[in-house]
Amino acid sequence: MAAAEDVLDDAVARAVAGDEDAFAAIYRELQPRLVRYLRLQHPGYGDDAASETWLEVARHLPGFEGGGAQLRSWVFTIARNKVIDHVRYEKRRPVAYSADIAELSPAADTDVATQVVDASAAEELMRLVAGLPSHEAEIVTLRVVAGLDVPTVAQLTGRKPGAVRVAAHRGLRRLAQRLEAVPAPTDDAADAAGRTRGTAPPVGEG
Repeated sequence: MAAAEDVLDDAVARAVAGDEDAFAAIYRELQPRLVRYLRLQHPGYGDDAASETWLEVARHLPGFEGGGAQLRSWVFTIARNKVIDHVRYEKRRPVAYSADIAELSPAADTDVATQVVDASAAEELMRLVAGLPSHEAEIVTLRVVAGLDVPTVAQLTGRKPGAVRVAAHRGLRRLAQRLEAVPAPTDDAADAAGRTRGTAPPVGEG
């Protein structure tokens, strides 16, 4: 993360000064994590929320002060507020939507977080995280997907750092248990998948 923050620090300084290429670099760095976070918070509004977030970032970036870590926190704060405002709007004008705004708390053992990320592709991770209690889901997403530290997540979600650590720890442990419960593909299933993709069977078969 340190190397990424160094790159982000440089890009932020240049983007604030009006460098469009630097802004594009910031977008490429944060957009995938931002979209995953927002889709988990509100699947029906996530993509729109991301677009609205970047419009606001672009509008106010010239006055921004700080480095890469501060920008990351700022972007996700804007995004979270977009979802909160949208949910409030939906409550005033009820429409069908499939997810509640989560009050999340993140942070947990680094080895568990690494296991969760390494063991699942992005879509699978999103599916597993979506099955967590809402407050754990948001915190795990902000910690693992967004890459925010505990104090930042605590400030963003209005929780104490200790509560964030506990929620993240519990959420990541739940994810680890679910990953361990997923059966590994059998040799027969793997061979069948290989045949489906046109892979030749092992020598001696067929």
